[in-house]
Amino acid sequence: MKFRFLIQIGFLILIVSCKKNALNTEISKPNILLLYMDDLRPQLASFGASQIISPNIDALAKKGIQFTNAYCNVPVCGASRASMLTGMLPTKNRFLNYDTFVEKETPNAITLPQLFKNNGYTTISNGKIYHHLDDRANDWNEVWRPYAFDKNDKNLAPTDYWQSLWKDYQNEKNIAEYKETNTGPAYESAQVNDSIYIDGLVTEKVIRDLKKLKNSDKPFFLTAGFIAPHLPFNAPKKYWDLYDRNTIKQPENYNYIPKNAPEISISTWGEMRMYSHIPKTGQVSDSIAINLIHGYYATISYTDALIGRILSELKTQNLEKNTIVILVSDHGYNLQEHTQWAKFTNYNTSTQVPLIVYNPFSKIQGKTKALTELVDLYPTLAELCNIEVPKNQLDGKSLIFNLEDLSKKGKETIFIKKGNGFTIKSLNFSYTEFINAEDNSTITTMLYDHKIDKSENENVVNNPKYAETVAHLKSVLHTKYLSNIEGK
Repeated sequence: MKFRFLIQIGFLILIVSCKKNALNTEISKPNILLLYMDDLRPQLASFGASQIISPNIDALAKKGIQFTNAYCNVPVCGASRASMLTGMLPTKNRFLNYDTFVEKETPNAITLPQLFKNNGYTTISNGKIYHHLDDRANDWNEVWRPYAFDKNDKNLAPTDYWQSLWKDYQNEKNIAEYKETNTGPAYESAQVNDSIYIDGLVTEKVIRDLKKLKNSDKPFFLTAGFIAPHLPFNAPKKYWDLYDRNTIKQPENYNYIPKNAPEISISTWGEMRMYSHIPKTGQVSDSIAINLIHGYYATISYTDALIGRILSELKTQNLEKNTIVILVSDHGYNLQEHTQWAKFTNYNTSTQVPLIVYNPFSKIQGKTKALTELVDLYPTLAELCNIEVPKNQLDGKSLIFNLEDLSKKGKETIFIKKGNGFTIKSLNFSYTEFINAEDNSTITTMLYDHKIDKSENENVVNNPKYAETVAHLKSVLHTKYLSNIEGK
C-alpha cells in the first residue's frame, strides 16, 4: 500500500515536471521584433551608401545577416505588405495596388501574424503594418496607430481618421495648408523633439510594449511600422543638419530614360505630384530635387535613431538574447533615376529592398548575395520558431540554409509584378514583359544586364548577344509563373 502510494506521488511529480517543462519550452520560444519601413531602398551605409548616417541599423547588420540581393514582389506599399504577410505572390488579379485589403483578396489565407497568434504568441501591430489598420484586425491581440483611435469631431472611423492626418506636419504654415487643402509640401524640417512626429510616437509605444512583454509568460510577435522614409519627408531639423546640402548630388542618370527603354516602363510619379510645390507635369527644378533627396536622407537618419532606441530597450529589458529582429522595407524608391520619383515601376530602384535578420541563437554574421524575395520571410520566421506553415499557401522558400551558410546560392529567379509589368529577376539579369490584360499577349519587353549595368541605363533585350538569356527568362516567366500572369 505504501509502495503504491509512493508510485502515485512519483507520477504526480512527473506530471507537474512535464507541465513545468512545457511551460518553459513555451517561454523559451524566440520572440519576433519586426522593424518595417516604408519606401526604403538599400540606402544605408551598411549597404554601401556611405553618405547615409545610419549607425544603429548598421550595427544591427553587423551582428546579424544582411541580404544584399533582396527584392519586393510588388513595388507598391499595400500590395507588397499583403504579399509578404501572406507569403503569396501577386497575380494578374491579386495584390494590385496600395489599397489592397488582404481580407478581401485572400480571405482564407493564414497570415504571418495569425500563424504566430495561433501558436501562442502575443501579436501587436504598431504603426503601419498592413496598409489599412482595419485589415485582418483579428490577426493581432492589439492594433495601434498614433491618433487613429482617438475621439474625433468628424465622426470618422479610425481608418478614415488616420487617412486625414498621417502626413503629420509640425510647422504651423504646413499644418494650416494641410487642414485647408489636404495637401502640403513634400518635405519638412521642424524644430521638434524626436517623439513628436508619428514615427516617434510609434517608437514610444514599442518601448512601452517591450517593458510590458518582458513579464509575460508568452512569446511575442511585436512590430514597429514606420512611415519614414515615405512622403512627405518630414524629420526633426537636427537630422537635416547631419547632411551638408552642398554635398548632395542628383543621380548620374537623373535626366534621361534608359536607352531603348519602352515608354510604358517609365512612371509619371503621380504620388509625388500630389504635393503642393511639385509641378503637375515636367521635372522638378534642380534645387527642389536636392531638397527632396536631402529630406529622404534626413528621414532615414531620423528613423535610424528611433530604431536605436528600440534596440537599446530590447537589450535593457534583457530580451535581446531571445528575440529575432528583422529589418525590412516594403519596396524601393526612385530618387530621380531615369527622371522618376517614388516607386511604381519594375526598375531595380523601385524593387530592391534592405533585409537584415538578426538571430540571437546563431553566431553567423555577415552578408549574403543570395537572391531573395519578400515572400521568403514567412516560411523563414516560421521555421526559426519551429512553427508548421499552412499547406498549399506559401510561394516563398525558407532562407534557413542561407542564414546557416552565407556562401550558399539563393533562388535562381524571383518574381515581381507592377501593373501589367511582369519581371523575372535572376542574380545577373532583370527581364520584364508588359502583358496585355485582355488576351495575355506581350506588348513589349526589356532586359537589363546587372553584371555591368545595375543602374539599368540600357535595355539590351534586342541585342543578339543576349538572345539565349532572353529566351530562357521568357520561358521561366511563361511556365513557372504562368498562373500569376493568367490570374488563376
